[in-house]
This record gives sequence, structure tokens and C-alpha cells, in this order.
Amino acid sequence: MRIETPSMSAVDALADLWVDLAEGQRAYGSHLATAPNRGRIRESISRHVVTGRIRVAREADRTIGFVMFTVESGTLERTELRGLIENLYVVPARRDEGIGTKLLAEAETALREEGATVVVLDVLADNEAAREFYRARGYDPHRVTVEKSIESDTPSKG
Repeated sequence: MRIETPSMSAVDALADLWVDLAEGQRAYGSHLATAPNRGRIRESISRHVVTGRIRVAREADRTIGFVMFTVESGTLERTELRGLIENLYVVPARRDEGIGTKLLAEAETALREEGATVVVLDVLADNEAAREFYRARGYDPHRVTVEKSIESDTPSKG
């Protein structure tokens, strides 16, 4: 298994893997549409390839995982330069082999080289395996997002 920066010829296969990732996240409460976003994520993956902010895990001629990352930019000044892990995925049959750990380490190294002083990422609250994966690698909760459906909301009597 090797970790490398992919070429543009890998974009379609990576978009297919992203659809698999997004579809799997639905089991944990994700509201992200999968196939309808394939074109947009393909464009995003293309930008990441061009900027060198994506790594893939490959074995023989098959991609078995990927990580996308960037340095946060915005209009507000911050006390830390944040590196963002946007997507990290390993095909289910190859999980628990250290592939995700290697991909994450590659992204962290690249972000450090770009000047990031902290790395952030989102994990769905119900995805305990992912939360434990990141916790074991030194990631601590920083922000909490809460959600409520307003469609079935009924006023409380009080």
C-alpha cells in the first residue's frame, strides 16, 4: 500500500468513493444527498488535485482510501491557522489496517507545512467508530452542533 497525490485521471474514481462515503454517513444521520452531489464533489476533488491537497491510498491499481484537506480561509481573524480535514475515507473491507491513520498523518503533515497550527474536522455524533478513531489520534471535541427537526415540532405547554 502506498500513499500518493493523485493525478486528474483519478478524479472520477475518487468521486465514486466520495458517493460511497456520503451514502455510508446516512446511517449516522447525515442529510447530505449522495449521487446528486457527485458533480459538485468531482469539481472539488479536481481543485484538490490541482492544489495538491488530496492524498490517496493505493494498492496495485486500486484506490482504497483518500483524504481531502485545506487551510481555512475567511474574513474573520483567528488566533490559530486552522487546517481542515474535509473528507477521510477508507473502503470498508480495508478498515482497521492503519490506512486511515496513514492518510490522516499525511494530511496533517501537509497542513503543518502550509502553516496550520491546529487541525479540525467534523464527525457525526452517532458515528462512534469515527469519533473513537479521531480521539485515539489526539483529537478532542472543540465545538458541538445541535439539531432539531422543526417539521414535527409542537409547542410545549407550560
